[in-house]
Amino acid sequence: MTIGIETIAVNKFNHSQLQHTEQDVLAIEKPVALVYNGISHVVMMATPKDLDYFAIGFSLTEKIIESVSEIYGIDIIENSKGIEVHIELSSRRFLELKTKRRNLSGRTGCGICGTEQIDQVCQIIPSLPLTSSIKLTNFSNVLANLKQVQIVGSQTGCTHAAVWLDVQGNFIAGFEDIGRHVALDKLLGFRAKQLQNLSNDNKGLILVSSRASYEMVQKTAVCGIEILLAVSAATSMAVDMAKQCNLTLVGFFRGDKGVIYSGESRII
Repeated sequence: MTIGIETIAVNKFNHSQLQHTEQDVLAIEKPVALVYNGISHVVMMATPKDLDYFAIGFSLTEKIIESVSEIYGIDIIENSKGIEVHIELSSRRFLELKTKRRNLSGRTGCGICGTEQIDQVCQIIPSLPLTSSIKLTNFSNVLANLKQVQIVGSQTGCTHAAVWLDVQGNFIAGFEDIGRHVALDKLLGFRAKQLQNLSNDNKGLILVSSRASYEMVQKTAVCGIEILLAVSAATSMAVDMAKQCNLTLVGFFRGDKGVIYSGESRII
């Protein structure tokens, strides 16, 4: 059985005519609370799989930690209301977290719900170096990698995917979720774990099935990735942020065509 789906009985209609009852497949959506050292920090709606990577990725992209080594343990506890992911932080990081805590209730379409102050929205991101470049001819068929990781999505039609590619366009890893931010966090958490054993030359680039919002750009840049490819459009704030931090941002990416919003010097 595929993790993250459930089957229910439904009635369908076609050409305004009711048809017989049949089985349909739904993606499971659950509230997932990230709990740091016993204190609940955020609740996000997510697909209940790969939550350990989600916890790591969210912690990195929200600058709660700077390194995976600052997480001492992760426990996943499911109850009748949802799932709690308990994260044990180093004492130093937990003290820092308590000074900037924010209570937010995340939704799949919004990453800043509940943020108390405007200056909490945009993090300060140092300008990215110019160490990566890609040849477009190597990326003509990479969209197939999105479908490859959308196991729940292939049955339900309602998940986003984020894929990690090397600069030659080869697939490294990918994750899916009902939320585009969560899918990206899962991938970035996995990538951070892998980079503990890899050289910096393997940092690669990110391909996402969604639009490129400011938060998708921010999460990518915070993790030191220089190139983000998005299947859909970019927002104005995303483009502004990408230019400010020197990230290469491509929207409406279809493998053999797309729109380069910023950082064209990395594309040859």
